Amino acid sequence: MKIVVASGAIQETAVDTLIVNLFAGVETPAGATGAVDGALDGAIRELIAGGDFAGKAGEVAVLYPRQALPARRVLVVGLGQQEQFDLEGVRKAAASAMRRAGELGARQVATIVHGAGAASLAPAEAAQALVEGSLLGLYRYRNGKDTSDREIECLTLVEYDASKLEQLEAGVSIGKAVAGGVYLSRDLVNMPANIATPTRLAQAAREIAQENGFSVQVGDREWAAERHMGAFLAVAQGAGEPPRFIVLEHNAGRQDLDTVVLVGKGITFDTGGISLKPKARLWRLKSDMAGAAAVLGAMQVVGKLDLPLHVIGIAPCTENMPDANAYRPGDVITASNGKTIEIISTDAEGRMVLADGLVYSKQFAPKAVIDLATLTGSSVIALGRGMAAGLFSNDEFLQKKLLASGERTHERLWPMPLWDDYKNAIASDVADMKNSGGQFGGVGTSAVFLKQFIDFPWAHIDMAAMAYSDQSSAYTTAGATGFGVRLLVEFLRSWGT
Repeated sequence: MKIVVASGAIQETAVDTLIVNLFAGVETPAGATGAVDGALDGAIRELIAGGDFAGKAGEVAVLYPRQALPARRVLVVGLGQQEQFDLEGVRKAAASAMRRAGELGARQVATIVHGAGAASLAPAEAAQALVEGSLLGLYRYRNGKDTSDREIECLTLVEYDASKLEQLEAGVSIGKAVAGGVYLSRDLVNMPANIATPTRLAQAAREIAQENGFSVQVGDREWAAERHMGAFLAVAQGAGEPPRFIVLEHNAGRQDLDTVVLVGKGITFDTGGISLKPKARLWRLKSDMAGAAAVLGAMQVVGKLDLPLHVIGIAPCTENMPDANAYRPGDVITASNGKTIEIISTDAEGRMVLADGLVYSKQFAPKAVIDLATLTGSSVIALGRGMAAGLFSNDEFLQKKLLASGERTHERLWPMPLWDDYKNAIASDVADMKNSGGQFGGVGTSAVFLKQFIDFPWAHIDMAAMAYSDQSSAYTTAGATGFGVRLLVEFLRSWGT
């Protein structure tokens, strides 16, 4: 979809669909919505007076001007209470209006910038949020099918004040880049596991590198063995698909820039290995590479925005399968930092691949390392599905910046304890540690396990509750959510502030 910014009066814009807005409790529209109401001889006021439209968040009314305006139809989207309206409100309003426009067969749409007027949001930020909400709300997993004949072709952001145009254009550019990264992440997670293999993720990484001038390294079994990545290779032992250890690097060699490393769990299908999972809803375990998909999506945005940082994206990718070569409960594995791990559950495989990913990060002398993983069912129980991801960190500055980025993007995080007491649950008589502390406290013991492989500022995000949704809501469609991309990009963009 083409997205442009134009100067002018919304009521004079010649498109098939106009979008204006209204806060709850407003009886007489003002601004651009008031101008459209005036051109329609009070039709919006009539809707309000008749009780047919209350301005509730996400509510959308449809009006037909009958040649009173150049547009064929007008959509009025509710913004909810003005005092509560924020950038998340912009995203939700844009998604609701654009979805309705799509249902009505719109092709050419023009909208005012929600929040940039009465809500006094910064124009660039409001435009970015509007574009994100619009594009993400319209997302569909295509599965190779061309649906262009049923899509909105162009969205125009119309602003009467010409002095705001440059800011709006900047916001549109960022919003398009961010939404593109989320699209990539969602597509990879939505793909069937026989398509989104480690090899396919490596192909996506190479395409990102080529488009953005990144350096890229894709390691195979032999490459990983040379680097003594015993934890990663243990999980990959039973995999029919060859594993791939992906490393993308933006601004390689720039020693004048701060270094941030992103590490994403890339288990492209998780059977649980020898510790086999139950069959119910097992198909959803194709989403166990959502952390890696988020890192790849974020790296694409980093390249598009050419962020002034040295950013490395690492994705250890493999299946976790139960064949004759698979690693077993009771095995002792040596990770790349020399620490030994007693295997209690082969279904605690995500922390194994992340362990070697975190150790590999050290060579870059990072200012911060962030790992993302659909790691534990315990985090879903603790925080609730679709509510927030768990955040563990050994660095107060890093934790605060991530929490703030989560609030701004509404990809929320909740700080969890990283107490050394959790180490008691993973103490081993035959190795340095166990890979599982059992059913209780799993979210904490998994984080403390990962802590044994770091000696730099680090944050662990357990996003098991956030990666996949059974139903659509606001600008998140059913299926892969793309969680983590917007969070990471916001964090990186705000790094120096």
